[in-house]
Amino acid sequence: MTDYGHDLAFGSFITPSNTDPQAPVRLARLSEDVGLDLVSFQDHPYQPAFLDTWTLLSWVAAATERVTVAGNVLNLPLRPPAVLARAAASLDLLSGGRVALGIGAGGFWDAIEAMGARRLTPGESVDALSEAIDVIHGIWDASERRALRVDGHHHHVVGAKRGPAPAHDIPLWVGAYKPRMLRLLARKADGWLPSAPYLKDGDLARGNAVIDEAALAAGRDPAEIRRLLNLGAPPATTSEWVDQLVRLALDDGVGTFIVMGDDPDTIRRLGQEVAPAVREAVAAERASRGTAPAATRRGAAAIALRREGIAYDDVPRSLQDRAVEPGDRAYASLRHNYLRSGAPGIVLRPRDAEQVAEALGFARAQAGVPLGVRSGGHGISGRSTNDGGVVVDLGALDAIEVLDERTRRVRVGAGATWGAVAAALAPHGWAITSGDYGGVGVGGLATTAGIGLLGRSQGLTIDHVVAADVVTADGRIVRASADENPELFWGLRGAGANLGVVTSFDLTAGALGDVVYSQMTLDATDTAGLLERWGATVEAAPRELTSFLILSPPRRGQSPVAQLMTVWAGADTDAAVAQLEALADAGPLLQHQAYLLPYSGVVQPVERHHAGGGDPAVRSTLVTHLDDAVARAFEKVAWSGDAYFLQVRATGGAAHDVAPDATAYAHRHQNFLLTAMSGSHERLDPLWDAQLGPYADGLYLSFDTDTRPERLADAFPGRTLDRLRALKRDWDPANVFRSNFPIPPAEA
Repeated sequence: MTDYGHDLAFGSFITPSNTDPQAPVRLARLSEDVGLDLVSFQDHPYQPAFLDTWTLLSWVAAATERVTVAGNVLNLPLRPPAVLARAAASLDLLSGGRVALGIGAGGFWDAIEAMGARRLTPGESVDALSEAIDVIHGIWDASERRALRVDGHHHHVVGAKRGPAPAHDIPLWVGAYKPRMLRLLARKADGWLPSAPYLKDGDLARGNAVIDEAALAAGRDPAEIRRLLNLGAPPATTSEWVDQLVRLALDDGVGTFIVMGDDPDTIRRLGQEVAPAVREAVAAERASRGTAPAATRRGAAAIALRREGIAYDDVPRSLQDRAVEPGDRAYASLRHNYLRSGAPGIVLRPRDAEQVAEALGFARAQAGVPLGVRSGGHGISGRSTNDGGVVVDLGALDAIEVLDERTRRVRVGAGATWGAVAAALAPHGWAITSGDYGGVGVGGLATTAGIGLLGRSQGLTIDHVVAADVVTADGRIVRASADENPELFWGLRGAGANLGVVTSFDLTAGALGDVVYSQMTLDATDTAGLLERWGATVEAAPRELTSFLILSPPRRGQSPVAQLMTVWAGADTDAAVAQLEALADAGPLLQHQAYLLPYSGVVQPVERHHAGGGDPAVRSTLVTHLDDAVARAFEKVAWSGDAYFLQVRATGGAAHDVAPDATAYAHRHQNFLLTAMSGSHERLDPLWDAQLGPYADGLYLSFDTDTRPERLADAFPGRTLDRLRALKRDWDPANVFRSNFPIPPAEA
């Protein structure tokens, strides 16, 4: 008896007949409607009576919302693996992570040869499949910066560029029957996909034994390989069918059941009657046996990569299937941030506030181990990853819900991204200011400040927060607002990362239809003069205008240029043009495009695939005016060669309407944020301190990696820091949250 503990899945296996091209699509939609998890299609590219399977998969993915789509199995000799890998990743991105890749080594060689592919012997087809898997995995590994090279006998890839990375870890299932192929998939693939009509009694058990032995020899746990089965004709009664599948799950380890054939009644019966009963029966038996979920099992190779100081066996049960370790395939896509390289010992991905509390309790129990909390993972400062520690990734807490149409109140999960928020609010004619990039996470921005492209018209992002749900250092789940825990609510808006893990925010959106978005390039040879003229124009402009300036220093004989990103928060194009013309006078105009579009077109949704790298040293300074002295100081930083990225963000406007002591972000009179990136603090800090130190009037937490103690006072001036220290004493006396500009608790 073998049960690998896989979550059960159920699917359909549909003939891609072209007699009625829409018939397979209707069956796919039916599969989704009745609750099945998977829709698959056989792949015979040489068969003129069939639709092309990959085209059909793409069409079905667009016509459905939830089900996974897969070939069953794709004919690898006729589908070059590098191209197939890119096609699968592309469809996975377009469908929101709903692709599985079932592949086979061949068969029907006369027809395959007739289509132009070379006939292979059985041994050659296994070798070719092995090389193809290496190519597919290599193309998907976008985190690897080196070009892909696979010098195989059947498949050659010489310096191919990697990517795109799929939206999720696409499982690779292999249709196989013979021992050599089974041993191959045990080493390199994620699932075994045979068809029941081709199996004899005992073949499942014998195949499992071969796979298990080979997996263990390769350092894998046998549960890392999902066992799928294409089912033959079902028994006459539902109870017989349920009993059959329960036995296959508990005795033969089958985790995915796929019904063959195109009978709508059979598909309905599997989805509506059989699947729920099988799930219930298997869950009950597993509970009595104490069967460990497949996601919690790891082989010797993965265990060897675990980091010291973390009690992996103590991960809460509710999070065991949401824990990612260094030896897991998903680790590469979760370890880094946008710019920061990371190597955490474990990443926990809770689904709700209760699981966040459990994750936090686990992290606290790991004495001396760093803790990072991550929303979108974009943070320039990179404090939401670490080396050898625990990362609590809030990406699954990404719901966006309208609470009140009249007051424009919305509830947003901390793991959502601002691009997704903008897209969700656009149909209502609403928007919330939120940086300049759709991949920024809600949680980091809404607890720090939020200097965005609607900032002068709407203020800071934190000015829109009216309540928050918070997991505190001791694991409590509390509400913070003006009426509930008001002092905590004050501190969360500006220093939230020091006080708890916010799981959701209630925000008030602004009413906003289309905006004018301008991208302008100016010659910056007179850098200081351009900065001063641009700054004066922005300060004098109506609040509808917010502008960011990116300064590119001179390189290799090229003149320096300034790129302006500007939003006019309204659809009055005449007023917008007048202000944009004034901005263009700041320097010689080289290029300009302007668009009338929703704010969601400015801050577009972005899939989160962070590969780290760069690890920049970043400094920031707030100033009230870009006068001659400040502009010349920033020019010296730009022309020094010690900074490779420089930006100025306009703030002010509506942000000045909020009193300095109303939130923990006290910088309410400044008009500009200056920031620069360098390869090292050793080069950047002396330059920045010397040139901009005399004019510094505050610091922006998200854009600074200088950890010297004096930066804390820059971020939280005067009474603000005293008040925050008292809050730390009350809410986090043990200083659990100390990875993001740690505020020392006041003495009791």
